[in-house]
Amino acid sequence: MINKLTLKEVDLSGLKVFIRVDFNVPLDAEGLVADDSRIKATLPTINYCQQRGARMVLASHMGRPKGKIIPELSLKPVADRLSQLLGEEVIMAPDCIGPSVEKLINGLEESGILLLENLRFHPEEELNDSPFARQLAGQSDLYINDAFGAAHRAHASTVGITKFVPRAVAGFLLEKEVEQLSRILTKPEHPFTAIIGGAKVSTKLDLLESFISLVDNLILCGGMVYTFLLAQGISIGTSLIEEDKVEPARSILLKAQQQGRKISLPSDFVVAKSLSAESPKKVVSREEIPDTWMGVDIGPRSIEEFSRIIKASQTVVWNGPPGVFEIKPFAEGTLAIARSLTDSRGTTVVGGGDTVAAVHKAGVSDKITHISTGGGACLEFLAGKSLPGIEALTDKNRG
Repeated sequence: MINKLTLKEVDLSGLKVFIRVDFNVPLDAEGLVADDSRIKATLPTINYCQQRGARMVLASHMGRPKGKIIPELSLKPVADRLSQLLGEEVIMAPDCIGPSVEKLINGLEESGILLLENLRFHPEEELNDSPFARQLAGQSDLYINDAFGAAHRAHASTVGITKFVPRAVAGFLLEKEVEQLSRILTKPEHPFTAIIGGAKVSTKLDLLESFISLVDNLILCGGMVYTFLLAQGISIGTSLIEEDKVEPARSILLKAQQQGRKISLPSDFVVAKSLSAESPKKVVSREEIPDTWMGVDIGPRSIEEFSRIIKASQTVVWNGPPGVFEIKPFAEGTLAIARSLTDSRGTTVVGGGDTVAAVHKAGVSDKITHISTGGGACLEFLAGKSLPGIEALTDKNRG
């Protein structure tokens, strides 16, 4: 449990409720919501509050406007999509603070919903500015954090606001994320396999350090793997490399060996002349990457080896694609790993934006035990770090 007070213990009738959601969703060329999975993930909390007569103020960020008003990052398309999903109007505010917003909040009827404009249009949001947090809180009776994807940020809408509301609780999505990910850390069924990919070692070091002592199998792939190959003295051609992370990579390999943990690196790769769909490509073993070629995906032998490990596992956590899957000719390894998760006999957990996109693209999202809505938050939680947005709820209700 995140804290002593839960949403189901609160009488919501007539309350003004501030709900921090994560509606940081992609938009298409026409400015419409391209992927509404994060919006749908918060519907259980919104519906629960609506059915009990709460007056709801929803707040989210979108993108990185860095404190400036950028029309392309307005949450208006989100309000439109949420209205469609709920079958009734969601009022769109012109800002997230100010007299006009206060008037709209005060005019909300029971079960009414107001979506505030992008929080990050104000620099005070990311600075966790106290006066700004107080304005956000307004006369709210209850604060609900249902934005796991933003829980690792100590911002005004995730931390500061809790000081200015009488009560603060977790939404159902946040509760679910913490419950599922906590089980992975405390009571995983074995064999436990972690698949860690993505572009950079630097963003995964803490996670790798944490997982070495937890997992039976650690599969490394993606752009980050070439730093590990270099740490073993293997030539990587023009593949992605973080030279300052070669020593940390070597240290991780040594630590795993000392603890008797199995680290699996790809045995073969798809290599190309450049990151272009039109580029020549071929499959080579990991010791045969040509000097002027770069690794862009795992090869068929690696897919077979990794799939065999996954199938024999009772718990699988996957974060980070093994290839440049946004370029179709380099996507097969990522899609194959996504499909192989469905062969696992146990719990499967997927986290990270690109990884989540991959399971959707592979058409297997409905067969995954838990798809985390948080990228950085998921990584930090699994690395054993405290998340400020969760700690703020705990502190509010401690005692």
